Amino acid sequence: MHRFAGLIAAFSLAGCASIPEPRPPQDAGVVEQPEPIPADNALAAGLTPGPAIETMPFASFDATPALAAFRRSCAKILFRDDSSGLTRRVDWQAPCGAAENWTGDPADFFRTQFETAVVGDGSAFATGYYEPEILGSRTRQPGYDVPVYAMPDDLERAWTASTPESERTGRPPLGRYNEAGEFVQYYERAEIKAGALAGKVPVIAWAADPVEFFFLQIQGSGLLRLPDGEVMRIGYAGQNGREYVAIGRPMREQGMIGDGTPYPTSMQGIISWLRDHPEEADAILDLNKSWIFFRELDTEGPLGSLEVPVFRQDSVAVDPKFVPYGAPVWLHMEADVADGLWIAQDTGGAIKGANRFDTFWGNGADAREIAGQMSSRGKAYLLLPKGTLARLKP
Repeated sequence: MHRFAGLIAAFSLAGCASIPEPRPPQDAGVVEQPEPIPADNALAAGLTPGPAIETMPFASFDATPALAAFRRSCAKILFRDDSSGLTRRVDWQAPCGAAENWTGDPADFFRTQFETAVVGDGSAFATGYYEPEILGSRTRQPGYDVPVYAMPDDLERAWTASTPESERTGRPPLGRYNEAGEFVQYYERAEIKAGALAGKVPVIAWAADPVEFFFLQIQGSGLLRLPDGEVMRIGYAGQNGREYVAIGRPMREQGMIGDGTPYPTSMQGIISWLRDHPEEADAILDLNKSWIFFRELDTEGPLGSLEVPVFRQDSVAVDPKFVPYGAPVWLHMEADVADGLWIAQDTGGAIKGANRFDTFWGNGADAREIAGQMSSRGKAYLLLPKGTLARLKP
């Protein structure tokens, strides 16, 4: 957020303070997602020129917030490498310089600074995420019993003793050292709910509803409405390293939701089932062993993994191996509400492969509704700084 998160943010772990963590997955497992393109990055997936930039139907009402979002991204993308293989830091200097003092039609900014490209076949698949608002309290009191944990001090990265040297490549897994000094997996959701961290890890707040908090964890960020009416924004700080399980899929397979039931295959349907079956809800929620840790934010919006605030209908989560962070993306989807300019400012555990997008819808009841039902296919055009295609010679 996220999710963010997610929606969604890149924050450091205790014991490995320079390692960024991705926002957790956003979907609840009710969407049949396409298989990602088996390629390492955008260049491997294939890059072709898109339509002439002059023919793109940019509108000022859409380009205005997109320009503001791009401008916010420049503080980061000018100083980080692009894992997609498409751009260099220097490529962003011209559009970022132009964005800083642009006073003309925002649509013309995108027409003059960028050119379009298609990654792979450009067939896009988009879901949605949002910033939930749930009831919470800074202190534990009657009705507020669900701990919102900060990052644990004992969550580390290391190799287990049983991992052969030949397999010790990339980043070590997350886990903890037990009393015997052995590196083991970290506590899973059921163990944390049972009190494994009680008294050992700081609690930054207490949530009122375990189901609502579960979905806030999936989004990766959210708002806590405090008893005095104030709002506390919390953002993704880390994850326990355990398996993320999208609970919608097993629920559908077991006939709990979907055809022939009163519960649609959507986030709303899942929540309704959990509400109506409280005696079975814990077992379903515990299928997802992942647990998200949070920190309090004082930003104007939730933070994406680019570490800039994300905003409604402007920010999109991408796989950064296929879309450079900060890059504008034009989506033309079956769901018309998702059409238009988006800026790549976030990622997520479920957002993998070329042309896979997770659109951000802000907070509020309508945001929850749109994000919970967003599952759309269409076409994606990536906007790259002018001259990029000539250098890459796709």
